[in-house]
Amino acid sequence: MIETILSVLITLASILLILVVFVQNPKGGGLSTDFGSSTQLGGVKQTNEFIDKLTWGLAATIVACSIVITLQQPSTDNSNPKTPEAQENSNAPAGQKGQQNQNTPGQ
Repeated sequence: MIETILSVLITLASILLILVVFVQNPKGGGLSTDFGSSTQLGGVKQTNEFIDKLTWGLAATIVACSIVITLQQPSTDNSNPKTPEAQENSNAPAGQKGQQNQNTPGQ
């Protein structure tokens, strides 16, 4: 259940991040140049700061949700006693653990 919620959150954050990156201009223009003078909507500097913080916030959200989903996954244990090989190896003497039965006819 929580994996589904986090997956949806990652998807929404990814789409928003794409849109925010499209709004930015690598040379410092972008959305802030469309607002005209620096007195409109808090000014150019505050608009750039908001977009920058939004970009980092969305990226951090994606990373954090990805880590939580990874930690929620069940761990894989290679020494699972329910597998036939693990049961064979656990019943074998100490010197022969992990070895296959090497008794073949003709030797």
